[in-house]
Amino acid sequence: MPSLRINGRERQFEPAQMPATLAALLESLGIEAATVVAEIDGRIVPPGEFARTGLRDGQAIELVKFMGGG
Repeated sequence: MPSLRINGRERQFEPAQMPATLAALLESLGIEAATVVAEIDGRIVPPGEFARTGLRDGQAIELVKFMGGG
């Protein structure tokens, strides 16, 4: 079964449910792209590339969400 390591936790996907792009992954997780910094296998992905960045089984993804506050 395909999997991604997201923020240190392995998440498995049914083959038909594996997100094809970083944008699709964020959508499936309910995360708005404008509120997150993403890194795949140690490389920061600019927000403008989320929709063009394909995902493969076994990749490590780190997502850091911006939080407001004071």
